[in-house]
Amino acid sequence: MKKFALLLAVLAVSITASAQFEQGKKYVGLSATGLNLSYSGLDDFKIGLEAKAGYFILDNIQLNGNLGYQNNGKQPDSFTLGVGGRYYILQNGIYLGANVQYIHANDNYNDVMPGVEVGYAFFLNRYLTVEPAIYYQQSFKKHSDYSAFGLKVGFGYYF
Repeated sequence: MKKFALLLAVLAVSITASAQFEQGKKYVGLSATGLNLSYSGLDDFKIGLEAKAGYFILDNIQLNGNLGYQNNGKQPDSFTLGVGGRYYILQNGIYLGANVQYIHANDNYNDVMPGVEVGYAFFLNRYLTVEPAIYYQQSFKKHSDYSAFGLKVGFGYYF
């Protein structure tokens, strides 16, 4: 009986999620990035905030823009501006993302970093999600020092 109830709950979440990934829907999100689980060659500690807004141009395909701030521990703080997209797989909330970010730090460091992410949009209700994701950002400046991978956890609102 417990397995059947769990199956019904998963099915209900999947049906609710599928309505949110339709063409014409909008998205806004806020996430904490790094969470001290990010790693790059120069950083011991890294935490940041990222705000994102998106629009579904087709079913399951979202284009988005983002703004971010990173506290990089020993390095100067940095600001990011980027564009990207997500593809939601089979209406179940799992998504694959790709992006390009321009990064600027106070010490005249500028970089363009393409990145990828894999995440899950877990719906708390019809509109609000918790979105954990694993990401990788590739640096064109110096791969060993500035490229980074990590974990981010955010909240999303689909309307």
